[in-house]
Amino acid sequence: MKPNVGGVDRILRFAVGMGIVGWGILSQNYWGAVGIVPLFTAVIGWCPAYLPFGMSTCKTGKPS
Repeated sequence: MKPNVGGVDRILRFAVGMGIVGWGILSQNYWGAVGIVPLFTAVIGWCPAYLPFGMSTCKTGKPS
């Protein structure tokens, strides 16, 4: 897996993921578990949704 998520994208994904998880905890709602997806993609630096479109926000990783 080549990285396809750049620095700013990773920061935004992490912040949004933490916000969704926090909202889920505060509202005691299982929909907060959806926040795990952007957190996971931010941590590993790879997003499977970018593959079909050949997108990459990472300066070092070029789409195949």
